Amino acid sequence: MFDNLLDPVVLCFAMGVTAGLLKTDLRFPPQLFEGLSIYLLFAIGLKGGIELSSANPGEVVVPMLATVSLGVIIPVLAYTLLRRLGRFSRPDAAAIAAHYGSVSAVTYAVVIAYLVRLGQSYESFMTVLLVVLEIPAIAIGILIARMRASTTSMKLGPLLHEVFLGKSIYLLIAGLLVGFLSGPERSEAIAPLFTGLFKGALALFLLEMGIITSQRLADLRQTGPFLVVFGIVMPLFSGAMGTVAGLMSGLSLGGTTVLATLAASASYIAAPAAMRIAVPKANPTLYLTAALGITFPFNILAGIPIYYAMASFVHGLGG
Repeated sequence: MFDNLLDPVVLCFAMGVTAGLLKTDLRFPPQLFEGLSIYLLFAIGLKGGIELSSANPGEVVVPMLATVSLGVIIPVLAYTLLRRLGRFSRPDAAAIAAHYGSVSAVTYAVVIAYLVRLGQSYESFMTVLLVVLEIPAIAIGILIARMRASTTSMKLGPLLHEVFLGKSIYLLIAGLLVGFLSGPERSEAIAPLFTGLFKGALALFLLEMGIITSQRLADLRQTGPFLVVFGIVMPLFSGAMGTVAGLMSGLSLGGTTVLATLAASASYIAAPAAMRIAVPKANPTLYLTAALGITFPFNILAGIPIYYAMASFVHGLGG
């Protein structure tokens, strides 16, 4: 875990948080932050697509089914905990649950960088699982909110557009298709940009994410201690479920670590956009603070090594 804390990507995140807490004037131009977001999402999809082009399709089916199961079980479980133990309102519980069933692409990028640093291989199709896990949790969160609480009308068209054609999903799918169709040989010409510079761009992105996270930390006083505990315990539990799902679906140690991290992460790009449309009564401070102010830094600083330890443990038991 200590080695992970000294990774330049993680240190950049910590420096961003520090800059925000010290109230420095460091701030990325919005256009640069937007550009880095586009670059990272497309690069993640592209790399996954290139590797998927040489993968056996039969190996992908079971992990995909396991991932969809996680995308259904995790938000339902999170909603139940938030309602019964946290006493959150139905819209707030549904919106927060959707965030915890959905996934953080940046956390995915960090766990990949972590495994590369360890020299630990993983399955080539993990980006596919990233895309698969993003959608059902949002749908389940919306379904819970609509079935349980609201009587207000919802425009289905804008909602479906936001869920399936929002920036994050589209870039991941576009990169995946470009990488899959072009394959490794045709992609060599653009590999220096999307592979060689990836970790440097990720470090800059996390520097800005640290600043944004520091601004969310001030909101913790409003959200209360339950949400702080939930933001740490829920990803650990989801990570454990992802670990078991990875082992049972035949993933390697690296693949199991990635799936556990995906299950443990919380969305702060696609899910907030969808919740603003589908569950307008939900309080954004609650779900953004939980996902971005608590779970995201926890996963970056401590969670990923824990999920790797979980995966190592279960694979050790399996021989």
